[in-house]
Formats: sequence, structure tokens, C-alpha cells
Amino acid sequence: MLNVPPPAFPAPSSQQRAAAGGRSKVPLKPGRSLMDWIRLTKSGKDLTGLKGRLIEVTEDELAKHNKREDCWICIRGFVYNVTPYMEYHPGGEDELMKAAGTDGTDLFDQVHRWVNYESMLKECLVGRMAVKPIAAPKEISSTLSEGKKQLNGMLPEKKVLASSAKDLTPSYDWFQTDSLITVVIYTKQKDMNEELVIVDCQDKRLRGEIIMDDYSYLVEVDLDHAVSEEVAVNIAEKIGKVEIILKKKDNIHWKMLGQPWGCHNTFVKRTDRELFYRKCKLVSKTEVTHDTKLFCFMLPKGTHLRIPTGQHVYLKQIITGTEAVKPYTPVLPFLPLDFQETSHHDGVHIYLMIKIYSCGLFTQALDHLQIGDYVSVSNPEGNFKKSQVQASEDLILLAGGTGFTPMVKLLNFALTEVSCLRTAKLIFFNKTEDDILWRNELEQLALKDERFEVQFILSQPTKDWVGKQGKISSSLLSEFVKRSRKDSKVLICICGPTPFTEQGVQYLKNLGYSQEEIHAFTA
Repeated sequence: MLNVPPPAFPAPSSQQRAAAGGRSKVPLKPGRSLMDWIRLTKSGKDLTGLKGRLIEVTEDELAKHNKREDCWICIRGFVYNVTPYMEYHPGGEDELMKAAGTDGTDLFDQVHRWVNYESMLKECLVGRMAVKPIAAPKEISSTLSEGKKQLNGMLPEKKVLASSAKDLTPSYDWFQTDSLITVVIYTKQKDMNEELVIVDCQDKRLRGEIIMDDYSYLVEVDLDHAVSEEVAVNIAEKIGKVEIILKKKDNIHWKMLGQPWGCHNTFVKRTDRELFYRKCKLVSKTEVTHDTKLFCFMLPKGTHLRIPTGQHVYLKQIITGTEAVKPYTPVLPFLPLDFQETSHHDGVHIYLMIKIYSCGLFTQALDHLQIGDYVSVSNPEGNFKKSQVQASEDLILLAGGTGFTPMVKLLNFALTEVSCLRTAKLIFFNKTEDDILWRNELEQLALKDERFEVQFILSQPTKDWVGKQGKISSSLLSEFVKRSRKDSKVLICICGPTPFTEQGVQYLKNLGYSQEEIHAFTA
């Protein structure tokens, strides 16, 4: 998603996940923007209260600092005095206070795994915990000398699962011809598809990641010799074999694939992986409404990346010397009107529909990008699975503003590939008519496909508006959220600003819909 104003715990960094994310955003006081925080951190003011000293913090000492006016939090073994940051936190003070005086790593990972707290809070660093952090990354494995052990040119295997899971652990091999190098990954999983394979090859560095439910397998190697930019990926879906095919720059015989790098040959939970970024070129920028634009980014030649329906990516920029990151859900370049056949997209471009906020540091920087400029784009994140909609007879989408973005590909998928779908309804909340994204396209689709219906609801309409008005409420939802039949299987997806989403979910539960029938997109 989600294109709702700036992230909680601003700015960026790490990793793989657990969810189609979300953040609670609260109004900030004047002078408490991300830019204001960056200025404060660069002012030289002592934000820790320790006059530049770094100390070792015991659990007892950490627990003493648990008040709004004196709040320390531990994240991955490092302790930060977040007291001065309270008023700048877009998620509000209450969000930070949940971890006051404690190890907040698990809470942080649930909500802000992608946030670069090291950069954002570097001036608030108090020191290290005196004990090993509870949520330190786990690797259950023996470590062998990776530089020496080779087997048929393969790099040594690194086990990260208990021996009982050995048979399920993916493995890899490689072979060569005069002109090609082929890396073969045996996933030992059926129904492998291109959305589960992410490959990046640049400057002799090969990174191939295979997504397997909540886990991922990684091959990461500094190649022995140079290869051309283009990468081909072949997938034998039924047997789970993935081939990454590289073209040699020089037709010479390789004695080995290369040297291991980073977390090479590991099979771990996705949430334990660092989020990977690659630089993508801006190739077009078109106006959608008065304050929203459609950005088109082109992937590097050496990247294979298909972003699954309902998942988002993070964009990363350096703004006044500080790393900043925000999540966005890719859309289609347009809303298809013919859903008789599965759409085939080129796999080269990523389209993002982004609202430009007049006081938004991040979106203003995006808006000032020139065609040909580059932005770092992450691997996909999110917990939405297509299986959630594949059995649905009724699909109901509740969108607030740019919370519409996850609904685009979801609509495309449902109307194209869900054979049992009877109805798809979009209830689209906006302030004014001018704010409605792709209004004409949605109205045309409703005329074209009898399964689809759209309802626009405005909170600040002009006197000429003849449609529904108001904000999300139990009465509005009871009017529009209905099953096509008494016992039909329904999926209700909701996305928008946090209050919209939280209120909507509660209203739906009050109306008798179960948690399994509701999916909230957040990031």
C-alpha cells in the first residue's frame, strides 16, 4: 500500500517480513515533521542526556526509563533514548510507549521491520545492552570454512535448519558450457512460480532468492568471472527446479562458480533476512489527479522480479544525508477492461501511484525526480496470499484515497482468474470528486463487466454531488457490504489511512463478518 502519509518510526531499513504492513499515523504538531527531526539531529544538541558518552545498559537500568519524559528502548541489543523523538513520531507517543523500558525488538519487527532506526535514531544512541539481545538473529547451523571446501565446484553447504528438516532444505548446483553458466536450485517444493524467484546480477555479484511460504533460500556469490547484464530464469513449476542462466563475457572455462557472499546458501525465515534493494530508473511520470501521479520505474537488466498481487515494495532515498523509506503497492499501467484472458506484463517495469503531499519530505523528493534518475526499490513484502481470494464468490474492496492501490491488481486477478467469482464490489471513499483515482476507468469497467460494481462516497462533496456522502461508518457498510447469497463465500479487503482501516475492520466484525473473511492491507 499504501500510499498513506509518512511511516511510523520514519525512515527506513531492514527487512523481510511478516505483513502487508501498516502504520498508525497521528497528526503531528507544527515543527515536528521528518525534516524538523533531521534538523534537530544535526544541530549538535545532546539528545541522549549523556554528553556524548556510550554506556553499557543492564536490564534493570533499562526498566527505569519507562516514562514519556524519560523513555529508553532496546532494539537488537542497542539502547536508544527516544524521549526527544516522541513528538516527531508519526505513529504517536503511545506506539513508542508500548516498548518503553524494555527490549522492543519483537514489537519493532511486527510493525516497522523496514525502518532504518540506526540512521533515524543515531543521535539518540545510549549504548549496548549488557546482555545478549533476546531477539538476536538465529542461525541454527554449523559454520565450516567456506573458502576452502568445494564439491564439484560448488560452494559448501550451510545448514540453518535442524537436521530433521534436512530433506526439505533447498540445495543448488551449477554447470557450464562454452558460453553459459547455469545455476540450478532444487527447491524441493511443487508449484514453484516466477513470483517466488528473485534474481539480481550486477557487477559480478549474483543473488538469487527463492520464497517458500515464510522462509527463503538464498544463493549469493561473487562470480569467478564477468557475465553479461542479461539474466534468464527457467522454472520447472511441477518439480520445483529453478535455473538461473548467465552468459559468459569471455568463453573461458570456470574452475568454480565464485566466492560465497553474505548469507549464501542459507534457508531461514524471511523476517530474518535483510531487505534487498536494487536501483531502478524512472522512465515516466504522468498525472492521475491534481495531487497524484503514476510513476514508472524500470528494473535493471540483470534483475528478475515479479511483485505478487497484494504485496508492496519500499522506495529508499537519501534526503539531506538521512536514509528515508516508504512503502508503496505497485499497480498496473492502466485498468484493463477485458478480463477474458490473463494479462501478460513485461516484467521490466514497476508502476506506482503516489500522492504528492505538499509538506511531505519523501513525496516531494520523488516528485522532483527527473526522467532517468534512480531510486532504490526493495524486494516485495506482504502477507496477502492469492489463495485468500481464489475460493471467494464475493469480493468486496473498501478503499480510502490511495488505499485504492492494492485493489488494482487484486481486481485484475479476481476478474481474470477466479472462476467461482460472482461479484466484485469497490466502495471507494474520498474527500472530493477531484480526488477519485481512475474514476472513468472504474465506471467503464462497471459497464463492461457485469460482475463488477463501484460505489463512490465523498466526505467533502460539492453541492452538485448526487452520490453518497459521508465517512466510513457502520450504517454505510451495512448498506453496501452484502453477500450475493446467504451462504456465499466472501472476502472483504480494506486499505486506507490507519483510522479508516481500524474503524472499518471493527464495523465489519460488528456486522458479523469473521476475521477470516477480512483482510486489512497495511505497511
